[in-house]
Amino acid sequence: MSARDRFHQLVRIALEKAEWVITHDPYHIDLGFVDFYIDLGAELLLAATKDEEKIAVEIKTFLAPSTISEFHTAIGQFINYRIALEDDDPKRRLYLAVPLDVYKRFFRYPFIQTVIVRNQIPLLVYDTEKQEIAEWIS
Repeated sequence: MSARDRFHQLVRIALEKAEWVITHDPYHIDLGFVDFYIDLGAELLLAATKDEEKIAVEIKTFLAPSTISEFHTAIGQFINYRIALEDDDPKRRLYLAVPLDVYKRFFRYPFIQTVIVRNQIPLLVYDTEKQEIAEWIS
């Protein structure tokens, strides 16, 4: 199993504050030759439709010395997880969770935005001080 990111518990708390129910911690996918562990799986009951929304969240901290290197790793991991999740639970949507300060100083560069848009990567931006979800970006 992979090591948990520094903000794993913080993101879990933020999701629970937003009334998400954590169903998997981690969300495990067995591919037969390798196991994937997405950080969290969660569900939200949508009362208006009596339906539910299911998500998986891969949490990244971007605390390493090279933000671009960590970004490369995060994007590759995200794409692999999304493909695996399409077979395992096609109704569950995968999000990449990033800290608010990193989003403000790094994810707003045009090149980074282009990578996010072209790869259709939904973001969950979390506030490390308030322990809340700052923004959902689909």
